[in-house]
Amino acid sequence: MASLHPTVSEYYTDKNVFITGATGFIGKVLLEKLLRSCPNVGNLYLLVRPKKSQDCHQRITEISQSPVFDKVRAENPNFDKKLIPIHGDITQEGLGISEENVELLENHVNIVFHSAATIRFDEPLSNSEEIDSSSAKSGSALRVAMEMNVLGVRKMIQLCNNFKKLEVFVHVSTAYANCDRPFIEEMVYQPSVEPQKLIDALDWLDDEMLDQITSKLIGDKPNTYTFTKQLAEHLLIKEGSNLPLAILRPSIVGASWKEPFPGWIDNFNGPSGLYVAAGKGILRYMNCDAMGVADIIPVDIPVNMMITMAWYTAVYKPSTVPIFHSTSGSVNPFTWGEIENVVMNFWKKVPLDSCFRRPKAPIAKSG
Repeated sequence: MASLHPTVSEYYTDKNVFITGATGFIGKVLLEKLLRSCPNVGNLYLLVRPKKSQDCHQRITEISQSPVFDKVRAENPNFDKKLIPIHGDITQEGLGISEENVELLENHVNIVFHSAATIRFDEPLSNSEEIDSSSAKSGSALRVAMEMNVLGVRKMIQLCNNFKKLEVFVHVSTAYANCDRPFIEEMVYQPSVEPQKLIDALDWLDDEMLDQITSKLIGDKPNTYTFTKQLAEHLLIKEGSNLPLAILRPSIVGASWKEPFPGWIDNFNGPSGLYVAAGKGILRYMNCDAMGVADIIPVDIPVNMMITMAWYTAVYKPSTVPIFHSTSGSVNPFTWGEIENVVMNFWKKVPLDSCFRRPKAPIAKSG
């Protein structure tokens, strides 16, 4: 008996998608997967902030020429015609989107993927820096994280409330949003601080005062990133309750497993920077628990989940907001000590150019 529901590829036929964070690591893989595995997808509207040397169209043109799209390019040389840049900025009022483009999105978008965020942990950013396709203002680390990770979600909710054809809104959170809890379920937990109270405080607290109280505000959270991502989830559920929501919580996102091709990565964030530093002989020692689980997930796994969970939410219309974890955890644990052996053996077989020293970076846990 044939299924009454469309397949994932069938569902995306002629569907128009709005994506934030499209120029980031996860965003590029998401674009490639949608274009290759769902070839009949409609337009992909991409929120893009222009750089000093490039406007939005130039940035998307540059991205479309990346090797990540080689498979798509071979099958459809004109794939880039579906990539529609939307001039905007996650930190600006109304996301910095023009009235004309707001009307375009309101009348045509069916699916939203919101992955733009600052992934810095504690350090403030300058105006010239960009994280996951979004700008950040200089200032307190907590202020920067609040403006991008929390207020950015509010602006997305306000925008999407007027989308006439919206079928699903997928929000990319993190598996560490609740890392201060011993056991984490697929639910949104009450934060220690009501988001609106902290948002109001940002108006009168200067950066120095905010820095002084940050450690008390975040409590047992290790950094402002995990703290604000939990606040964002709470705000999303509270203020976006009328939207068809779904939340993805990936752990540490690393190089690809299979798609677009094995080992693809375009940044030095997280473990990648450590691997290269160790391979160059610059990193000589790591203060770390060798038995700690390195919960690194290949980027193609959460991207596949984003696409399928959007399909599931839109087609099956669950009564509660579905929350998905993309982690290895205790099911298939891989420790930092095991990674050390794998990485060091790899660099011995495939050494990097212009090494400073022979690769050697033992892991040890200090007092």
